[in-house]
Amino acid sequence: MKNNTISGSICWESPSNIALVKYWGKKGNQLPCNPSISMSLKNSITRTKLDYEPKKAGDQLSFLFEGKRETSFEKRIVKWFDSLAKEFDFLSGFTFSIYSENTFPHSTGIASSASAMSSLALCLCSLEEVVRGVSLNESEFFQKASRIARLGSGSASRSVYGGFAAWGESKVLSKSSDEFAVSFSDHVNPIFQDFQDAILLVSSEKKEVSSTVGHQLMENHPYAKARFAQANDNFEKTLGILKSGDLNAFIEILENEALSLHGLMMNSTPSFTLMKPNTLELIDRIRAFRKTHNVPLGFTLDAGPNIHLLFPKSDKKKVLPFIESELVPFLENGKYILDEAGSGPQKIKI
Repeated sequence: MKNNTISGSICWESPSNIALVKYWGKKGNQLPCNPSISMSLKNSITRTKLDYEPKKAGDQLSFLFEGKRETSFEKRIVKWFDSLAKEFDFLSGFTFSIYSENTFPHSTGIASSASAMSSLALCLCSLEEVVRGVSLNESEFFQKASRIARLGSGSASRSVYGGFAAWGESKVLSKSSDEFAVSFSDHVNPIFQDFQDAILLVSSEKKEVSSTVGHQLMENHPYAKARFAQANDNFEKTLGILKSGDLNAFIEILENEALSLHGLMMNSTPSFTLMKPNTLELIDRIRAFRKTHNVPLGFTLDAGPNIHLLFPKSDKKKVLPFIESELVPFLENGKYILDEAGSGPQKIKI
């Protein structure tokens, strides 16, 4: 039983996440070629408000980001909604106004599509409960939101969970799936539960190659098979490391994954390089500081030039002066963002 005669508003906020083990390459309908695991952030979030009313003439959907209409992302959402027509058959009966805002600036190495699509997926799942008059239990609700979010953005599947989440089928993690992410936070060593993430902003320029195109280039990549085997191995090791709290092993895999990702970009056809000279300078300085001061900090990168510097909260007083004195001169306008592991999405009362 569905009711398309109602109107109202639903609001969710959802975090971005940083992948520790990367997925690079897709198959089928937004399915990963290898499993990945990520840490959801606390402060880098997207808040999305979905206004709905019975269908009227004109556009079915409008999207405003921080007060301005964004037609390119609006088209992406319309395409995504169309793909959900069988799952959510009530969508065609409504007109939607979507209002979205971030707590972080665009193009800063923070995955805005993950937080944006996951927050909107959560809104849609809440709307389904209103329309159908049926509520899912918490586990079913977030699993469905993860699956729906994945269809909009692969990494968004992990953002519906706080702490650490895994996406992609693996023989070493029960209930893992290519269709949706699963939470791994119950099994994580306390040292990782408030892990810090200093996001070092090297460049805010638009990437020369989108992640979508990068994923497509893996289809004929000469090292694809070896990469997927490496990712599966690193995934298995990371699950164990997150349980044990072995920081040296964590850093080794973290950095191996980041540089493997960028190596794949440089070895693809056509080849592309997203790191900047200052990215490499920062990596050298981070490694030198770690060796000299014996502080367990490690770096990772998404598909861009900006660095996520990860370290235990207990070392914050040592790391922040290092960032200020040695790293800030190599950052765009001297900017960086301090974040940490977060507790996940929240539904906002309107």
